[in-house]
Amino acid sequence: MSAILELGNVISAAEVHSGAEANSEPATCRSRCSIEKSRSNDVEDSKYIELEALAVRPGDATPAGEESSPGSRSPTKNPAMKWKARVHFYSLCFVLFLAGWDGGTSGPLIPRIQAFYHVNFVVVSLIFVMNCIGFLLGAGMNVYMTERFGFGKLMDVGISGSIGQLIGYAMMAPAPPFPVLCIAFLINGWGIALQDAQSNSYVASLSENSSSKMGVMHALYGFGAVCSPFSATQFAQMPRHWSFHFFVSLGIALINTAILIFVFRGKNQDECLHEIGEAAMERGASEDNKYKQIFNQKVVHLLAFFSLVYVGIEITIGGWTVTYIIDQRHGGASSGYVSTGFFGGLTLGRVALLWVNEKVGEHLIIFIYTLLALGLELVVWLVPSLIGDAIAVSFVGFVLGPMYPILMNETGRLISPWLLTGSIGWIASFGFAGSALFPFITGALASKFGIVSLQPLLIILMAAMLVLWALVPKGSRRRTE
Repeated sequence: MSAILELGNVISAAEVHSGAEANSEPATCRSRCSIEKSRSNDVEDSKYIELEALAVRPGDATPAGEESSPGSRSPTKNPAMKWKARVHFYSLCFVLFLAGWDGGTSGPLIPRIQAFYHVNFVVVSLIFVMNCIGFLLGAGMNVYMTERFGFGKLMDVGISGSIGQLIGYAMMAPAPPFPVLCIAFLINGWGIALQDAQSNSYVASLSENSSSKMGVMHALYGFGAVCSPFSATQFAQMPRHWSFHFFVSLGIALINTAILIFVFRGKNQDECLHEIGEAAMERGASEDNKYKQIFNQKVVHLLAFFSLVYVGIEITIGGWTVTYIIDQRHGGASSGYVSTGFFGGLTLGRVALLWVNEKVGEHLIIFIYTLLALGLELVVWLVPSLIGDAIAVSFVGFVLGPMYPILMNETGRLISPWLLTGSIGWIASFGFAGSALFPFITGALASKFGIVSLQPLLIILMAAMLVLWALVPKGSRRRTE
């Protein structure tokens, strides 16, 4: 275009100098007009060429040469998407409520189970061992099953965790022979592990307020653990009908399954995220097996073992403190409510301390909470007061409460997005194995040394938790948090 313009200028100049004197002014005017018009056309053509190169069209935000996919950009969130996002989140909160309900059940029922089946501490602890095996099975199968079946099918239909819980509670309710009861705990553990893994990875992948939502969701876990002992303690006082508590659990599990089917309808995680205006999870470039990618990361193992110890402490306190209070502090039939106090503190801490976590920093605050919990546990061990110990146990729950949501948030910051679902699934499920492993160890120690061994064990575990967290690198915060 510029070459043609220059040629026109040369020709015009030649005509002027050739002796066309009379027409020189009009010719000059025509030349100037031609120049201005050419420049204008040149600018328009340049704009057009640039647009062509970028392949930008109205309503299209994907440049040419880039692969367009549903997850490459997140749609603008309209009111319908925001409403659906809330429904998704509330549904997952109910999943955690049921998991908490299950976690708060064992403490008040252990003395009654021992009396009903005539078993000692070691044998009754086998229910925790089978629960542990179920959690580990869920942890190991989660990555493969997520890739094979997707988020929705693992949550609500067919091979889902919620169906596993239904089967487990249906087996427990009629007080079957002790070996069958143990198998029921295994199936139940498998179901909880799958649901917990999927729920945590889903919330961690959200772009808006994921830290606060994680705290609220796990507060619902604590709330479920608060509610459960009210039922379990009442049924534990019925020598023949103690297992009817599991009919209540079965009813809640049925509601949970119905909600998940209605809300998620078997869709995978990317489809569910797209429905609420969120970008799908990123895809990694590595062709390695996903198990290999996850387990090659040192930080995954550190987080998994921290989860194992933390959840082990949480459930050991909730499960065995009632027995400790009855045996060492001569508590009565209502001692089961000490477990309620612990999980009540856990629930309150996960909500009330959100601002403290934000102010101090989530990585640093874990050290402070652990030291406080350790000091309070020393009070429970060394101060022989029923009321004082019950209050101290509640405050232990209060400072332990925020730790698990913070763990999930840190995982979201430290792990690559395309490995997040599998990694959080493994970390969460491996942690739930701690909810079975350490209560079993407690039972074995109690059988040999008495239930007084509970407090030294808890203090050792809290010290181990401090060391593990010191080895975990600090994750960088996301701009959306």
